Amino acid sequence: MSRTGTGAGRPGGPGSPDGPDALDYPAVAAARAADLAQLDAALVDCRACPRLVEWREEVGRTKRRMYRSWDYWARPVPGFGPTDAPLALVGLAPAAHGGNRTGRAFTGDPSGDTLYAALYDLGLASRPVSERTGDGLELRGVRISMPVHCAPPDNRPTTGERDTCRPWQARELELLRPTLRAAVVLGGFAWQALLPQLAAAGWRIPRPRPVFGHGAEAVLSDGERRLHLIGSYHPSNRNMQTRTLTPAMLRDALRRGALAAGLPVRAPDEPPAADARSAGTLAVGAPAGGTPAVDTPAADAPAAGIPAVGTPAAGTPNDSAAEVRAGDRAPGATRGGASGPEPDAPRGLSGPGARP
Repeated sequence: MSRTGTGAGRPGGPGSPDGPDALDYPAVAAARAADLAQLDAALVDCRACPRLVEWREEVGRTKRRMYRSWDYWARPVPGFGPTDAPLALVGLAPAAHGGNRTGRAFTGDPSGDTLYAALYDLGLASRPVSERTGDGLELRGVRISMPVHCAPPDNRPTTGERDTCRPWQARELELLRPTLRAAVVLGGFAWQALLPQLAAAGWRIPRPRPVFGHGAEAVLSDGERRLHLIGSYHPSNRNMQTRTLTPAMLRDALRRGALAAGLPVRAPDEPPAADARSAGTLAVGAPAGGTPAVDTPAADAPAAGIPAVGTPAAGTPNDSAAEVRAGDRAPGATRGGASGPEPDAPRGLSGPGARP
């Protein structure tokens, strides 16, 4: 992967008042980006948060033993997926030895393994695994976005880091707005971070403010079209091991998001084509060599059985805002795995917006 951006849409160089290490660089550079290509090119140069820069580069120097041969990306990780996607998947931040290593969102860590397998099962990804950039993986109608683009220490960005990074995602959502119809939000922290981003991009937030939960849904409007938000627990290693989230639960949330976005998906009882894992050429929702078997989306309407705005689906526990990335605890679980209380927000987050 290239380490040098195009320069389009970017302010001055390092050390200049509006260079990549300036605190307002994200706001200045994001506003100048005319499209997502320019936005991503400017984003990967960002050095506005000293703690995150130090951490991501230190991880890239020391490396994990199993990745000694890797040349770590160790820079901000841009969004991934088509620029006209009707469905967004919103996480939190890259993992230190995942996206920070590979340069692609949700790539190289267990969370990504779970997520891309689910997308592939639904016909929304060309391959069931994401290993590195250039591996042939393509997303179909889906773009992965995140409110924090650098890997944070202990998987916990501060409120200041989150707010400094905010213009990148706000501009990304603004550029996606003509085609965006739905977003699946992975975790309580992502939910609380996304709402002000959507407001900045022109969407009206319902009152009372939508509350996160697995299966929760909210419908926003910009005056011309609706945007469906669907909550899902984050596919972290801890959540999957404790079965707080299962593959079926994740697929269901993604399916609901895809249908709300108008995307065709494989029917629940339709297995992926046998040769698609190697060929990677399966049409969206279509088994190889046969008639497509798809769930058909309703016209701009939630799928049947969706709970009321801001209401978790029956039988599912509320997620905590502490659910951020792979390795974090599931709600009600201690680091040792025993049952116990879980804080409502990641360490370092406080003040308005620290809760869903």
